[in-house]
Amino acid sequence: MSEQIGMHPLTRQAPPAVETSVHHLRWLGRHGRWLLLLLLLLIAGGGGAVWWTLRATVTTRYVAVPVGHGVVARTVTATGTVNPELTIIVGSYVSGVIQQLFCDYNTEVKAGQICAKIDPRPYQVVVDQAKANLGVAQAQLEKDKANLAYAKANNERNQWLAQRDSVSKDAADLAKSGYGQALAQVGLDEANIAQRQAELDAADVNLGYTDIVSPVDGTVVSRNVTQGQTVAASFQTPTLFLIATDLTRMEVDTNVSESDIGGIKEGNKARFTVDAFPKRVFEGKVTQVRQSPQTVQNVVTFDVVVGVDNSDLALKPGMTASTQIIVAERDDVLRVPNQALRYAPNGAAGGSGQEAPGNSEERLWVLRDGRPVPVPVVLGLDDENFTEILKGDLQDGDQVVVAEERSAGGSSASSARQ
Repeated sequence: MSEQIGMHPLTRQAPPAVETSVHHLRWLGRHGRWLLLLLLLLIAGGGGAVWWTLRATVTTRYVAVPVGHGVVARTVTATGTVNPELTIIVGSYVSGVIQQLFCDYNTEVKAGQICAKIDPRPYQVVVDQAKANLGVAQAQLEKDKANLAYAKANNERNQWLAQRDSVSKDAADLAKSGYGQALAQVGLDEANIAQRQAELDAADVNLGYTDIVSPVDGTVVSRNVTQGQTVAASFQTPTLFLIATDLTRMEVDTNVSESDIGGIKEGNKARFTVDAFPKRVFEGKVTQVRQSPQTVQNVVTFDVVVGVDNSDLALKPGMTASTQIIVAERDDVLRVPNQALRYAPNGAAGGSGQEAPGNSEERLWVLRDGRPVPVPVVLGLDDENFTEILKGDLQDGDQVVVAEERSAGGSSASSARQ
């Protein structure tokens, strides 16, 4: 009895609950790794089932366009300004006040028609003075001619008397000298008359310049003076009017970069649009490729002139033209969209996408029995939208793939090789 009282209960026997917990921990230690592996397998199996289910619902739809015949044109794009083929600058040779104006904007003028008149009074005064000077010189000539006649007669008489020793030798020589001087004075008067006549002619010319006339038939496109305005022509000729000879023929002056100028030649077709008529395409051709370069901020451009018919007078001088110059063109050729050359199915290698000397080889994907099939082709000319097909197993109506769309579980995605 005393021994049982002195002993601690745990030293005799553990409670039932503690024994059960220890048993469970030992069991988990022996089998825990297998349970974890089983759990991972269950998770992986569930994910695979979900993936398989989604994969079973993925559908692929191919976007295709038909192959056809058409035009392939390679172009050079440039911006230019619409101008008349020939614009005449009408200025003033003399200075003065604009007394009258006879022409305004859009006035149809003929060659020789007076467009403005400068006050002629100052120049008329100069003309009158020159006429008076000419009259004085002519009167002086008549006077000296009369003196010449007397000197001639006096010389002849004295020479006759000198031969008979009726007058002294000195008197004969003096008469001869007087005749020579009178003869020279007449020549001097004739030269003075010519000088005065030239002064009169110059004054008449300046007086004529007070009439500002049109040198050609045309239309006034600009008037830079008003009545009463003073024009000064001392240092440079002022521009009074701009006259376009023919507004039914216009030209577009474009600036083409040096990288594109090599393919442009006279006679190339061109087309352009202007902001005033955004839906209308104007047709023309290159009439001139100017050799003079223009350098702005180290960028070299060349002036290419495009001639265009303007019979309906729709084009106005100064309009901005967005121009496309056709440097190469093929009519009625088999062509495909450029997007078809950039497409390849997922996992398939695309074409090189690089140009080679001569004709380059690529491959297109054509729908055959609902599936894309690669077709080797030989490419020709290309432009911004289409490429010419020179060789290949393609015909009109074949569907070339340009993209694909995949959908899975209600979602969709498109694919195209860029």
